[in-house]
Amino acid sequence: MPASVQIAVPKRSHTPVITYPPVTVFRFDEATFELGLSSFEAGPGEAVRIYDATRTVVDLMRFRHRFGEPLAHTALNRYLDSAGAQPALLLDFAEALSVFGPVRAALDVASAR
Repeated sequence: MPASVQIAVPKRSHTPVITYPPVTVFRFDEATFELGLSSFEAGPGEAVRIYDATRTVVDLMRFRHRFGEPLAHTALNRYLDSAGAQPALLLDFAEALSVFGPVRAALDVASAR
């Protein structure tokens, strides 16, 4: 279980005040906030917005110094092993999120295994 719930908000939006559970807020640029964002119905009339696997892998590469390179590389490898993996989309997201170089290098190494 994570130590806190992680949420993303656009940079210029109001940060929600939530007393429980503990929350870690990430501020993402408005221009790329919707990239990879989807919605599903968690319950009747309860829509939840989450980032897809592609965006999650790229974000882990973006924050690899915060969460650790092993986690980012493990996520990349699991992504590549999944049936719906789209390496080209991964690179498109990486370019849009200014982390193309590290993602491309990690993808090259992962593809060589």
